[in-house]
Amino acid sequence: MRILGIDPGYAIVGFGVLDYDGVNFVPVEYGAVLTEANTPFTERLKAIHEDVEFIFEKFSPDHMAVERLYFNSNQKTAIDVAQARGVTVLSAAKRNIPVSEYTPLQVKQSVVGYGRAEKHQVMEMTRMILGLAQIPKPDDAADALAIAICHGHSIRWK
Repeated sequence: MRILGIDPGYAIVGFGVLDYDGVNFVPVEYGAVLTEANTPFTERLKAIHEDVEFIFEKFSPDHMAVERLYFNSNQKTAIDVAQARGVTVLSAAKRNIPVSEYTPLQVKQSVVGYGRAEKHQVMEMTRMILGLAQIPKPDDAADALAIAICHGHSIRWK
């Protein structure tokens, strides 16, 4: 199974593509979709959509896992991130690819075994699980890989 993990945002969208056979994870590709700060927001959404479409076309994932959004403070940021997240989910929906959402607590529990783990612990365990020499950069890509790992651990195998 090929899993695309997405860490949503509108300045940086982290992505990670993993192959998973029910036991082992194999990293295929990871990175980030970047948009420029002074670009009109609609153009940023368009750029995110085009780049995520390219990722879907190039890697043909079977599943998409995305972080569930939660915000306590800045309502404008929350709305903007939600719009960018919607653009990424649209790419999966167009292809009838299942989308699963995971909270940060679920990701930490799945990757580290402790729901209150700190970010550096999640990043290091992600590195170890994937057998990588270094923690993936940017942080958003590491987060997307952790989300994909969480999905692999959560999916039911037949």
